Amino acid sequence: MAAVLPATTPLSHIREEELKAAISTVTEVDSSDSEAEFEHAPSYDLSASHLITSPYPDFANQTRLTDLSLSCRLLSFALTNMAPIRPDYSTADYMESFNWNVCFAELRKLCAQTGYRWQRQEFYVVIFRSKLKLGADRTRLGELDQHSHAEACQSGGLLKYWFGECNGERRNLATCLWRGRDDAIAGGKGPWHAKAMRSAVEMYETISFHRHSLIIEDGAEGWSLEEYSGPGVRRASRAGH
Repeated sequence: MAAVLPATTPLSHIREEELKAAISTVTEVDSSDSEAEFEHAPSYDLSASHLITSPYPDFANQTRLTDLSLSCRLLSFALTNMAPIRPDYSTADYMESFNWNVCFAELRKLCAQTGYRWQRQEFYVVIFRSKLKLGADRTRLGELDQHSHAEACQSGGLLKYWFGECNGERRNLATCLWRGRDDAIAGGKGPWHAKAMRSAVEMYETISFHRHSLIIEDGAEGWSLEEYSGPGVRRASRAGH
């Protein structure tokens, strides 16, 4: 049975730099189209310079692959398969909410295809859970979110951004997977992130912000999520396959 998070954190308890390091807003999205595309075997253009890695297909919102190492590029391609596997992802355990086995199976295939030997690596993950205020301007939230995401893509190092659909209690989940924490901090320094930060108090009833390290073992045969507490200081959270 999945663990359920405790009560979410008031905005006043979250440091400004942490909110800026996250993609700052959560909007509604119809996930039916994204679920349908996973019914077919994926194909990848490994020579591409950019990749759609979020719900936003615009060029400004695409990940710039030319700035990434081969391992980061392959992981970013593999994460295009990321999809929720349960309807209560907004409150359920993160590692039990997505099809990680599919994503890492694709990563292993990509490594075999390119002749890349995957060695243990760590990546930075932001998990952003929220509850919107009743009557929040979702159109404005969408605008802030897309522009903030474009800033993060321009900064570099953002491998995947995903957000879901608000449930009946106006709760939602968004998540970012970065090359590293420094990328996340740099990606949150733009003017649109500042605007999103200022409007957050008006839009959100509660926000819960979680930082983790995603560890992918040799050969991408195993993976785990650890709570991030600073360089070299982490506490085990959830293990994968």
